[in-house]
Amino acid sequence: MSISSKNLSRRGFLKMGGATSLGLALSACGIPTTKPPATTPSVTQASPTVTITPGTDRDQKTRVLRIAHMTDFHVMPNGNAPEGMAKALRHAQSQADPPDLIINTGDSIMDSLGADKSNAEAQWQVFQDILKAENKLPIFHAIGNHDVWGWGRQDAETQNDPLYGKNMALEKLGLQERYYSFDKAGWHFVVLDSNHLPNEVSGGSYIGKLDDEQFSWLENDVAQVDGSTPVCVVSHIPILCACEFFDGPNEETGAWVVPAAWMHIDARRFRGLYLEHPNIRLCLSGHSHQHESLDYLGVKYLTDGAVCGNWWNGAYLDFPPAYVLVDLYDDGSAESLFVPYEQG
Repeated sequence: MSISSKNLSRRGFLKMGGATSLGLALSACGIPTTKPPATTPSVTQASPTVTITPGTDRDQKTRVLRIAHMTDFHVMPNGNAPEGMAKALRHAQSQADPPDLIINTGDSIMDSLGADKSNAEAQWQVFQDILKAENKLPIFHAIGNHDVWGWGRQDAETQNDPLYGKNMALEKLGLQERYYSFDKAGWHFVVLDSNHLPNEVSGGSYIGKLDDEQFSWLENDVAQVDGSTPVCVVSHIPILCACEFFDGPNEETGAWVVPAAWMHIDARRFRGLYLEHPNIRLCLSGHSHQHESLDYLGVKYLTDGAVCGNWWNGAYLDFPPAYVLVDLYDDGSAESLFVPYEQG
């Protein structure tokens, strides 16, 4: 399937990632193998979108943190991906009002669901090398579905390898656990692992949800946070979003159907938890390669655009390659700025 003139559908990409090696997938996509020359990125922001939490007064609050939310790098050794990732990092750090840190919500590499071990490790090496060379900011990572190694493979050698599943991503990202929390500038952050093996109903290589152990940990973690401290929940797969309705012909059956691989199938469980803890104010996620701000019952759900856009082939569903600057305030509100950059 060529993606030179049309968007590669999420179903099409997932079929390639789960059923074939990355090399075959890239060949099918026709992704170029020549690397463009490095250029100095522009810091001009093209048509930024600003979203403000309703009911807040800009004159009576103080910004405490600026985050560069950079998600879905989908980097790989060949094509324009390495230089594109480097440009995005340089662009974010060259802002006149630069971010304090980066939150990466996953899909750091193109795909390891269906890749063999050497292929997956080669992708991670590129990600690590570019991050080391280009990034000077603190960075916090979540695991994306394409960062999970081998779930799309059926061979025993892969499944018996100690790095099978999420262990390779944990090692390459320098994470001790697949979910964790931290505090910064008066906010509490919870970073979750969205990616789980499918059930008999959903099929596919993965679905978006939390396992019971992780959800119990989440309940305990937020219960220990002072009620006056705002909480941000970070996940790769969106907990709640509307844009996924347009990611494919999801209405063809006569009813809107969003697959469990596109949005958390346990979103109702989160809804109940958030109502119990009104200091949970913000959710950050990636996965959709689209940008959306959705306010629901006092929580802002930011599903943010992909650094790679249409898997390094221009815009995806009218969203160009971009990252999002997220400003957090002492009153628990948040504002976002969608920042396209020149991919090259």
